[in-house]
Amino acid sequence: MAQITVCGIDLGSRSVKIAVMAKPSPEEDLEIKQLERLDTIQFYREYGRKHEGKLAVNFEALGLPKVDKLVTTGYGRNTLEVAGGETIPELKAHVKGAIFQTGLRDFTLVDLGGQDSKIIQVKRGRMIDFLTNDKCAASSGRYLENMANVLGMTLEELGEYSDEPVELSSTCAVFGESELIGQIVEGVPLRNLAAGVNATIVKRILPLLRSFQGDLLIFTGGVAHNQAVKDLLKEETGREIIIPPEPQFNGAIGCAVYALEELEDEENN
Repeated sequence: MAQITVCGIDLGSRSVKIAVMAKPSPEEDLEIKQLERLDTIQFYREYGRKHEGKLAVNFEALGLPKVDKLVTTGYGRNTLEVAGGETIPELKAHVKGAIFQTGLRDFTLVDLGGQDSKIIQVKRGRMIDFLTNDKCAASSGRYLENMANVLGMTLEELGEYSDEPVELSSTCAVFGESELIGQIVEGVPLRNLAAGVNATIVKRILPLLRSFQGDLLIFTGGVAHNQAVKDLLKEETGREIIIPPEPQFNGAIGCAVYALEELEDEENN
């Protein structure tokens, strides 16, 4: 079999992640060749057009090579199917991505994305239980973005603060802004407010995590780039936290892994 090239696309609420991966020969492992992340609105405006009820993507304009199979998933999967591609559930994509990136098969996956959160129990490489929250953005990247803007910080700066967090009563991504402003007026140091914001993220997902056993958490999604959230999550749960090399691309990588598996099954049958 000649080289196989596959592409996975995670149509997120805030950004679209693309992973192009290749398997040079049957004896070699699947490897990442290209990763791209675009603002979701920019992606649809500049590279996608609805055609016959599906989303036709201009892959040439994106600078992507021709691939043998395309698989998509993500926040937008129920609104528009990508032409020429197969669609799989988010949970399946994220499990496959986590297994590929870490080599582990027994873990609890915590994925905190742009507007939703997912917790998945994986045993022997199979999903056995899960909880998702897409009703509220308070445990997501959207919440961190809003709070960072109020504090006048970048997301990177926000992620530096975990010590002496201020207790924030509002866990709503909208009303939390008013509470922060009130605390600033009271003269509360920004570092303590930033730590409080990060602690709020963890506080929101702790009740969900109590239903899942195991000492190992794999942390993915854009929020996984926040070091303070990782530190607070470890402190509050007492569990080992592993962040894979590409946490924000985990879903797209999982799609590409699934694409290769499907092609190899077709070849063998």
